[in-house]
Amino acid sequence: MKIALAQIAPKLGDAPANLARHLEILKRARRGGAGLAIFPELSLTGYLLQDLVTSVSEPAPGGARLKKLAAASRGTATIAGFVERGPDQMLYNAAALFHGGRLVHVHRKVYLPTYGMFDEGRYFAAGETFTLFDAPWGRTGILICEDFWHLSSSYLLALQGMDLLVVVSASPVKGLGPSSKPRSVSIWKELGAVVARHFTCWVAYVNRAGYEDGWAFQGGSFLCSPAGELRAEARLFKEDLVIAELPDQELRKARLVSPLLRDEKPELVSREIERILSRAGSPSRPSRAASGDR
Repeated sequence: MKIALAQIAPKLGDAPANLARHLEILKRARRGGAGLAIFPELSLTGYLLQDLVTSVSEPAPGGARLKKLAAASRGTATIAGFVERGPDQMLYNAAALFHGGRLVHVHRKVYLPTYGMFDEGRYFAAGETFTLFDAPWGRTGILICEDFWHLSSSYLLALQGMDLLVVVSASPVKGLGPSSKPRSVSIWKELGAVVARHFTCWVAYVNRAGYEDGWAFQGGSFLCSPAGELRAEARLFKEDLVIAELPDQELRKARLVSPLLRDEKPELVSREIERILSRAGSPSRPSRAASGDR
């Protein structure tokens, strides 16, 4: 199995141009033998939408642009980010999988960063579930950026038998200093390695690149093996297309060497969560403004 990390720089609010870019890159990914191409968070619309969010939204699966991506997925399955207009007219930061000519799975971003430089909670409704989908390359889960910073998100997917975790992101540059790479780049890699190793799954992280309304996005997409080893990496700041392999034997080997999921105790975790939630008062938490390091 080969996957393509399609690190693009979407044009803010220009969905037709972004769709054309997706279709062009899908052709390149197909020529490279990729069975799955992964695009960043909100890849069809751009990230800093604010008042544009309603005008670029579309229903799933009936949206015109989504139908075109679905048709293109007959050769290469595709994960892309878009603004979903739900049947309740709520707007969601969403990512969809297209496979075999149809839309087969949608993940709505659960954790909406609304602190510091981020204000997603003003424009989007939050998703409420973490589910997997079955695919030829294995059981797969999708997380969107901030979702990944809550380890419970990956844990819930791992309990369902996850083989591949796809994380799509629009992460800006943070922590510039005298070193050649921003601190935020190494932080994402560290998190990817930890999740891959402890849940013995592949982790494919695809971030956007380019500039938007004064923000610089770092790129730096990567693939981590189930042993937590970096297997592929895209360029910083610029668009890139990286095609990498996911050998089946690496997943089997990692789970034989480190059977952490086999020994997990979800019933105990459930009981402990119920106990914590039933205590008088709320659990002690850090302030929201201090959390997160995207």
